Amino acid sequence: MNKKYLIYKLSDEVKNSCKIDNELFSTYGVKRGLRNEDGSGVLVGLTNIGNVVGYEVAEDGSLEPTEGKLFYRGYELDQLVSPLLKEKRFGFEEVAFLLLSGRLPDKEELGAFRELLYENMPLDHRTVVHLVDLEGTNIMNILARCVLEMYTFDDNPDDISRDNLMRQSIELIAKFPTIVAYAYNIYRHSVQGRSLHIRHPKENLSIAENFLYMLKNDEYTELDARTLDLLLITQAEHGGGNNSTFTVRVTSSTRTDTYSSIAAGIGSLKGPLHGGANIKVINMFHHLKEQIKDWTNQDEIDTYLQRMLNKEAYDKSGLIYGIGHAVYTKSDPRAVQLKKLAGELAREKGREEEYNFLCLLEQEGIKCLMEHRKMRKPACANLDFYSGFIYEMIGLPQEIYTPIFAMARIVGWTAHRIEELNFEGRRIIRPAYMNVSGERDYIPMNER
Repeated sequence: MNKKYLIYKLSDEVKNSCKIDNELFSTYGVKRGLRNEDGSGVLVGLTNIGNVVGYEVAEDGSLEPTEGKLFYRGYELDQLVSPLLKEKRFGFEEVAFLLLSGRLPDKEELGAFRELLYENMPLDHRTVVHLVDLEGTNIMNILARCVLEMYTFDDNPDDISRDNLMRQSIELIAKFPTIVAYAYNIYRHSVQGRSLHIRHPKENLSIAENFLYMLKNDEYTELDARTLDLLLITQAEHGGGNNSTFTVRVTSSTRTDTYSSIAAGIGSLKGPLHGGANIKVINMFHHLKEQIKDWTNQDEIDTYLQRMLNKEAYDKSGLIYGIGHAVYTKSDPRAVQLKKLAGELAREKGREEEYNFLCLLEQEGIKCLMEHRKMRKPACANLDFYSGFIYEMIGLPQEIYTPIFAMARIVGWTAHRIEELNFEGRRIIRPAYMNVSGERDYIPMNER
């Protein structure tokens, strides 16, 4: 039998072998996507790390939409971000300390923690050599491979004691920016024929500043660096239920090594329905800039967005990327913060017209989506709606948008891994699937 035909035949048969009657999910009470009928998440665990609030539960048990809130170790995101903006200082390292330890550091502790991160930023020379040899255009895949390789350089990779987990966590948080910056520069050299630059991190620079330095030398402004720092903070943690963090907790529950667990989280975050969504938004934005002639005309904008929702325009997916969230209803606090930052950066870069257009797209996109789907629950712009535009204004290439997300979320991943392995009564996470195929009698080979 022709092998290509066999692949086609097997693929065609999947149409039947994967078919499951939708009514069976209701019959057996299956929570598809681990979501309840009212849209809330199925409760599968407890955590002290982060909390995502998008609604309140009324006395009758119904969900009441509310302004979104995000808490890191009990502190609301705005509480952490506002002082940093006011004092114009970098705070990602402070937030990392908070998420890992459970408390805010004093000045001396923060200084020592920053030094510890800096000391761990350089890569093992074997990793650098391996990066140069790696082929491929997806930086997320390269990041995952480098993380797995770190296992071989670790003298004690399988130890899940608290001390060892903390050491590994700090090393990963410190090395992610270096891996991403080096991987992109090597990609740019091998694929685009550009000069290859391997810059060592500088002492006394924040993680955000060092990342931009390793990536772009001195071609960035103070506002670029402070904006990236705030982006990292807003993406550092999002509760235990988001897909990649849950992946890290599931794999950690098996007591596998840190590197295998984090590589699994990277694979999850890479997906376009998770961390890869920011690229979807910025590409949609570029398309709309070309298709809509008057960026201030609400009627023209609404007409085109309705065509998109009707699967008649753009990629015909029926989606307006960056609008809507599984938990947040009236607002996503991360998007609220990023919208302010995007406005400030747009003024510096002379891109206010585009920024105003994006704000209008947010307004009309929410309205059109709610009308089209006859939604009762409010919708809002999510984190991804503004993050891609911010990356673009800073001068960062699309190839590293999602890796930067991983660079931030590694803090939350490691904090949740430590928690998963250090609470009493922990058990391997093992949900159930109901088999609905029925039983069949075996047919001998000569009778098939």
